[in-house]
Amino acid sequence: MTQSLVTNRKSFLLQILPVMLCFFAMGFVDLVGTASNYVQKDLGLTDSQANLFPSLVFFWFLIFSVPTGMLMNKIGRKNTVLISLVVTAASLLIPPFGDSYIVMLVSFSLLGIGNAIMQTSLNPLVTNLISSDKLASTLTFGQFVKAIASFLAPILAAWGATTIFPTFGLGWRALFVIYAVICFLAISLLAATPIDEDKPDKASSIGNCLKLLGRPFILLCFIGIMCHVGIDVGTNTTAPKIIIERLGLPLEEAGFATSIYFIFRTIGCFLGAFILRTISPKLFFAISVLMMLAGMCILFICNTLTPLYIGIGLIGFGNSNIFSIVFSQALVYAPQEKNEVSGLMIMGLFGGTVFPLAMGYAADAIGQIGAVAVMTVGVVYLLYYTLKIKNI
Repeated sequence: MTQSLVTNRKSFLLQILPVMLCFFAMGFVDLVGTASNYVQKDLGLTDSQANLFPSLVFFWFLIFSVPTGMLMNKIGRKNTVLISLVVTAASLLIPPFGDSYIVMLVSFSLLGIGNAIMQTSLNPLVTNLISSDKLASTLTFGQFVKAIASFLAPILAAWGATTIFPTFGLGWRALFVIYAVICFLAISLLAATPIDEDKPDKASSIGNCLKLLGRPFILLCFIGIMCHVGIDVGTNTTAPKIIIERLGLPLEEAGFATSIYFIFRTIGCFLGAFILRTISPKLFFAISVLMMLAGMCILFICNTLTPLYIGIGLIGFGNSNIFSIVFSQALVYAPQEKNEVSGLMIMGLFGGTVFPLAMGYAADAIGQIGAVAVMTVGVVYLLYYTLKIKNI
């Protein structure tokens, strides 16, 4: 019996480790905030022009998420994740050959397409390894791994831009090369890992998938995901700009604000994986949203570095577990339609297009306080969503 348990545990670890490396690759999408700031500086773009980059990345979630849910029914979740990794690797290999506006648009488009496919297929793949009662905490741990890639992005970009160590003339774009190597490693390990998948969900059309939004709770979850990613991408992109606007620091120093956000988001994901095993998702969700609201208030009124860092950290910690709770709520609500529901929820990442565009125009009009106001609207919605969370 003991030997059997050891064997099962070893088999589980051999399966879950490549999946968690895929979560790390999923975090590559968050480099768009850092990269867009460097491209804005290099090309002299306005806020609305620069915010087109993250908006373009997340636009593809609107197009590809639901079709990916149906693709999983045909070729399986693991094979769909492998396709997403190949597309992501291709997107990372483009910027080292140039950082013109068109080159970066193409790269970010592929990055968005790959990430849309990955997020739609990777989260349901986890359900083949984890029981439903541990799903929220496991997805949160996956978000913790993802967040490590996110907070490393601005550090690696600044290293490439300032280090005396040779980066072959790539500068901050050395970030893309490093992440491309990791992406190829993820492809190799996942391809070699056997995973028994559930039988495919019943065949469905795009229309049938979209009809699920007619269920009030699924629609609430969809909008919740939009607000979560809007706040996430918005803070990622705007935090350095707030520091630059109010304190006049150069981008290489102000960019640390993005790392602050992702450091606290990473800590939140790590702790959340354990906290969600001891308290209800509803209570933890409420605490998280209140932390984000406090962070937004600080960004509205403070003009010194330490309080701004505290506000950014509160938003990062608070936003760290929103996705996993909302996503698991939707999957458990419709267990017979996991692929379709996953496609819809990931389509909600289209909020990463809507929020940065609105924030860019608001910032051009009245400064970065306008961008903070747009994000606060998302926080207020999440407060409302807290009342609707089901105890699972």
